[in-house]
Amino acid sequence: LYDRSSISLTSKTSPELWGELMGDQGITTAILDRVLHRVEVIHMDGDSYRMKHRKSVFSAEV
Repeated sequence: LYDRSSISLTSKTSPELWGELMGDQGITTAILDRVLHRVEVIHMDGDSYRMKHRKSVFSAEV
């Protein structure tokens, strides 16, 4: 599928910390090298839109 389709990959962990998460820096570097080739990274920082607009399950409403 190389160069024929798109992939959306989301993570709460930044790529810098993936080596620690996966336990092997060499494998992690190889994976990131292939995933990040010809990519557009969109870094979103701030409050969660989903959590901001949800009603709390612990609300006082009965």
